Formats: sequence, structure tokens, C-alpha cells
Amino acid sequence: MKMVKGLFLGSAAALVAMSGAQAADLPLKAKAVEYVKVCSIYGAGFYYIPGTDTCIKLGGYLRADATLYGSSNYNAPAWNGAAGAKSRLANNTIMYMRQDINIDTRTATEYGVVRTYFDATFNWGSGGASGGSTGIASGSLGVYYAFIQFAGFTFGKAVSQFDTPWTGYPGNNTSFLIGGYDDVTGINQVSYTAQFGNGVSAAISLEDQSAYLQSGLYNTSSITTLGYSQGLLGTNSYAGTSIPDIVGQLRVDQAWGLFQLSAAAHQVRASYYNTALETSGHPSDTWGYAVQGAISLKNLPTGPGDSINFTATYANGASRYVIGGVTGNSFAIFGNSGTAYQSIAFASAADGVFAGTDVSNGTGITKSTAWGVRGAFNHNWNPYWSTSVFGSYSSLSYGSTGRALVCATAVGFGCNPDFNIAQVGTVTRWTPVKNLTLSAEVMYTYLDQSNTGALAIPANATIAKPAATYELKDQGVWSGNLRVQRVF
Repeated sequence: MKMVKGLFLGSAAALVAMSGAQAADLPLKAKAVEYVKVCSIYGAGFYYIPGTDTCIKLGGYLRADATLYGSSNYNAPAWNGAAGAKSRLANNTIMYMRQDINIDTRTATEYGVVRTYFDATFNWGSGGASGGSTGIASGSLGVYYAFIQFAGFTFGKAVSQFDTPWTGYPGNNTSFLIGGYDDVTGINQVSYTAQFGNGVSAAISLEDQSAYLQSGLYNTSSITTLGYSQGLLGTNSYAGTSIPDIVGQLRVDQAWGLFQLSAAAHQVRASYYNTALETSGHPSDTWGYAVQGAISLKNLPTGPGDSINFTATYANGASRYVIGGVTGNSFAIFGNSGTAYQSIAFASAADGVFAGTDVSNGTGITKSTAWGVRGAFNHNWNPYWSTSVFGSYSSLSYGSTGRALVCATAVGFGCNPDFNIAQVGTVTRWTPVKNLTLSAEVMYTYLDQSNTGALAIPANATIAKPAATYELKDQGVWSGNLRVQRVF
């Protein structure tokens, strides 16, 4: 019995061992592979993020620019600094490269689509705002857009509700076609947009004015001859922000084109009569405003894809809504003269001016008025070639009170800080293959300043100009740009 029992137990143990070995040799059950699926509901290029119901799209472009006879990257006219002085200190040819990356995510919810959008640029330039030795590999990083949209609300950095869908580009490549609002790099905001159907919408927004919407608020008591010739009307005395700009928009966007009305309220708030001493007091705060009408016409008889984009803008105490974007607040262009050492045209765009050293002699703020028109006609010759003709006209006035404050100490010339700027240009694009475009652009800018006579200006070592008498004369400058861009 003992032998039989031993054989039975031994056989059982062997069977258990064999079954265990066979089980160990069996393959484990693999997890299901989650393939990336196309998300067609939001258009081409969207895919579901594996394991989620969120769709994502990656895009961007790479751009190479060569600016000819401009003052900085992106074909800025030579209208100030060393370029405006036409001295050997200026870079007359500038190379500029940009890589743009954008990420768009969307998720359907019971409240509608939740969307996030991020757009960043890596820039390398041989001169101007993106040149220099700081930043990433002697370049710079820019965040154009970063916002969340949910249930009609927009939170973050996005195109202003005041602006048009084409922002500062009705048909141009250059970022310096003024005459209307331009915040192509986005502006921080909290906004709500209501959709009424059939392409009709309305929006209300609170927008940060500190980055792009404050030009100058000058205390003219500190004005100097050298400063005036550089477009400075004294000490810039804008205070910190207290209330964001309040913006409203009404838009009709349909197959025939677009019509839009926009309005903005803009607080004008000075620091102190003496910027280094709070006990000197300050002028009372005031409010400026801006209004804009815009129209875009499509389906033109000139050809498929042709369009006309046009805006008209008026501002009171809010000059950046007319002369804004990346444009500076001051202009100074030198030229030849038959009666003096050289000629010069200069101007300053400011929201307002005041004067005084303290509350005993200080004045209130006198606001400027500005208006501008800007537009373009865009024509497709065939699927590969297209041309745009664009232009603008801008005008800024300080009124009789403002002119008196600016010119209170002017002697020996006809002082008048009012000015106009006219621009006209054209760009032709060749698209040999889809999403690859080569373009050439040229633009003429004319500064019509209102000062007359001649002015003795002290030496300015920054732009290598000697102390001399300069004829006050209108000036014009040409600028040009060559571009290659690949969109993906």
C-alpha cells in the first residue's frame, strides 16, 4: 500500500509540475492597440488623442524673409532711428527667419465645444526687434495666441474683438500698414460672443490695454528741441492701468463677405505732474474711445477667390486703434535740403498731452483725435499667381489746445505737431506647389508733417547727426520685402 500511495503522489506531483510549465509557456493576452483615428467633425487635420474624446490638430509654418531698404524685420519703413536718419549706422538689408507652431484641441461637451489654441513663434533676425544676442540661439520666442473657449467665452490671448479677421493684413505682407487696428499677436482678454445664426454674431470684451493700446501721454512742460525732433512731446507720463478697455463688436459673416462694427472705451490715466514725486499731483482721469467699420467683399466679377478688404477707424484719446500694432509712437525721417544741412520730418502719436509741474500750475489732459482708412484688392491671376494692391491713410490732430501746449516754448519755426501718413504698396505671390509661396512686396510711405521753416537741432550721437539747422520738410521712404513660406 505504501508503494502504491507513493506512486500516486509522485504521479500527481509530476502532473502539477507539467501543467505549471505549460501555463508558463502560454503567451499573455495583449492589450488592444489604440490606433490614431481621424476626427473629421472639425475639418481636415484633426485626430483623436488616443484614449480620449478630444481632437487635436498640429500646424504652423516656416518663413524666411529678406527686408530691403527697411528699418527692421518684417519690412518696417525707414521712418525712425538710424534707418530714418539714413546714416551708415542703419541695417539696410535684414534677414529674418521664423518657425511657427500651433496646437488646436477641441472636445464636444453638453455645453458645446471646449477649445484650446496655442500659437508660438521662434524668430531669428539680423536686426530689429527679433535680432540681438539675447533669447534662444540669438533669437526670440513669441507667444501669439494662448486661449480657452467655452460656451461662448474666450479667456486668454486672442485676436481683439475690435479687430477684423484679417487683422492688419487686408492684402499685405508687411506688419507696418497703419491706418487701423492691428493686434495680430493677440491681446489678453475675457470676452463673450453670442451667435444668432445665419452668420450674425455680437461680442463684448474686457481687454488689457497695457501691452498694445497705450501710445503716449506727454507732459509738455519737459519738451526739448532734440526730443521734439525725435517725435517726443515731453515726458511720457502714462500711469499704470486701472480699467481694461471695454470692447464691443457686431458682425455679419456670410458667403458674399463680411460687415462689422466695433467700438472701444479706453481709459486715459496720467501718473504725476512730476513723475518722480507723487505729492506733485496729477490731472484727472478721462476716457477716450474708438469706433471702426469694416467690410469684406467676395465673389467679385474679377475672378474666383478675389476680394476687397476695407476698414475705416476714428479714435479720440485712443490713437493706437489707428496707429498701432508693432508700429512705434514716433517718426523721424531725414532727407536732402537745398537751404540747410539736411531736411527732416518728425511726428508723434499720443493719446493726449498736458502741462505743469504740480497741482498749482498743472492742466488737464487734452486728447488727440485720429482717423484712418486701410484696405486692399486681392486678385488671383490663376491657381499659381496672385497680386494684392494695398494702401492706407492716417491722420492725427492735437486740436488748438493741444497744439498750444506742445508749442508753448517753440521759437524760430512754425510749430505744429499734427501729421498725416499715406502708404501704398503691392505684393505678388507665386505658389508653385500647395502650401509653398514665394512673394515680393514693395511699399511707399509718405510722412506729411505740419511743422514749417527750419529748426536748429542739437547733436544726436545715437544716429550720428551733428548739431545743425534742418529744414522742416515732408519725407517719403520706400521699403521692400522678399519672402518664402511653407505652411503645414
